[in-house]
Amino acid sequence: MFQVDVSARTLAPFVELVGGERVARVTGRAASIAKLLGGRVVWNVNSTAVGGGVAEMLRSLLRYARGLGIEVRWVVMEGEPDFFRITKRLHNALHDEAGDGSALGPDEAAAYDRVTRANMTELERLVRPGDVVICHDPQTAGLVPLLVAKGARVVWRCHIGHEDRGVHVDAGWGFLRPYLADVPVAAFSRGAYAPAWLPRKRFVVLPPNIDPFSVKNQLMPEEAVRDVLVRSELVSAPMSEVGPVFVREDGTPGRVERRARVVREGTPPLWHVPLVVQVSRWDRMKDHVGVLESFARLVRGDAADAPLDTHLVLAGPSVSGVADDPEGPSVHAEVKAAWRALPDAVRRRVHLVELPMDDADENAAMVNALQRHAAVIVQKSLREGFGLTVTEAMWKRRPVLASAVGGIQDQIRDGVDGLLVHDPTDRAETAALLARVLSDPELGVRLGDAAYERVRADYLSVASLERWADLLELLHDARSAASAQPA
Repeated sequence: MFQVDVSARTLAPFVELVGGERVARVTGRAASIAKLLGGRVVWNVNSTAVGGGVAEMLRSLLRYARGLGIEVRWVVMEGEPDFFRITKRLHNALHDEAGDGSALGPDEAAAYDRVTRANMTELERLVRPGDVVICHDPQTAGLVPLLVAKGARVVWRCHIGHEDRGVHVDAGWGFLRPYLADVPVAAFSRGAYAPAWLPRKRFVVLPPNIDPFSVKNQLMPEEAVRDVLVRSELVSAPMSEVGPVFVREDGTPGRVERRARVVREGTPPLWHVPLVVQVSRWDRMKDHVGVLESFARLVRGDAADAPLDTHLVLAGPSVSGVADDPEGPSVHAEVKAAWRALPDAVRRRVHLVELPMDDADENAAMVNALQRHAAVIVQKSLREGFGLTVTEAMWKRRPVLASAVGGIQDQIRDGVDGLLVHDPTDRAETAALLARVLSDPELGVRLGDAAYERVRADYLSVASLERWADLLELLHDARSAASAQPA
């Protein structure tokens, strides 16, 4: 287990986005929360410091909370490969997917407990009675009863889930229930994700958020966008005098120097070529193969008004760069095999991109540039807890085409903030919607502008700070009520 350093950051830049009154209100709430905490620490525990939406949200929220005077810290648990195989199986199960089909029985529970207790040995040296500990996702669920027994105030935050019960969902919750049956408070991205056995009074709904000033979401001039993509070998164009520059998380100047690893035939697409882009982990639930097949329909002209010169970019992290996602290499291999099977005319327009993870800020700058340059951004997931890549795309004012699953449905109002694929397994529907938005630039602008405003109102870090203040007050009130009960 190791701690992640996060520097404090002021909320002042949010005044221009959400107004001074709202920022002042959040600042006042933070002072009240600090008083409630009485010098206690708010700990966050998850399983990776980079390479996923949870890590990105934590980095954002913690730095603003620290800037508001709240003592927040972040620790990352570690484990053997078998532990992450089990937790990936749980991840898939809570999305009602079989994953690798392995068991979730006593042997797996024993392996899970062994890693959990090893991490708890280190965590109990840090956490004091009365501290708040927020445990994120299935990897950390085993810590909950151990922390409660030590006198911590515990929240289990689940970023994933599925609306309906099914054999895999039931198996996942069956595995986790012994650890979570008595959790003081749980938080879900959608209320429908909570298991039936968890009382309604013990869970809250907390939609995720993005940081508009992070490297991945900061404003980037068009010249810098082009130069970053040229340097990364994702497009072909002359470099400008600006260069592949961005502002790092610590406020210092940054410059993209690394190249992406790309599976393609020929050279990168020219700068003026419209790109259909999906950015996501190499995960079967992101349905990369389905995107490939839908794009093939578009290129073949099965969809009316299909543009003649469009390329597809499927981008994700380096397959060796995400510690808690052991399926990445095998999924990438499956996508590469599907790419090889495409007709020549389609395959030449498809680019499979692994973005380097050696420098998290540089990786984020590449994603930012790629999203800002996209003609349309796709997220054709088969399952999705929330879909932060959708939120990020909406923030970039890009037209977004995404599956009507999970939290994506909460973000996109079909035809208003983006376009929804109502059956993500229907390649013809996806191809038709792609053709529609690519052939109608005015529609793309309208959808992108509305998407930006939607995120500005509901899904920025400042909104999440407000919701977390509500939750910490709830946790305090619950503890006070329990203390007031006669013995």
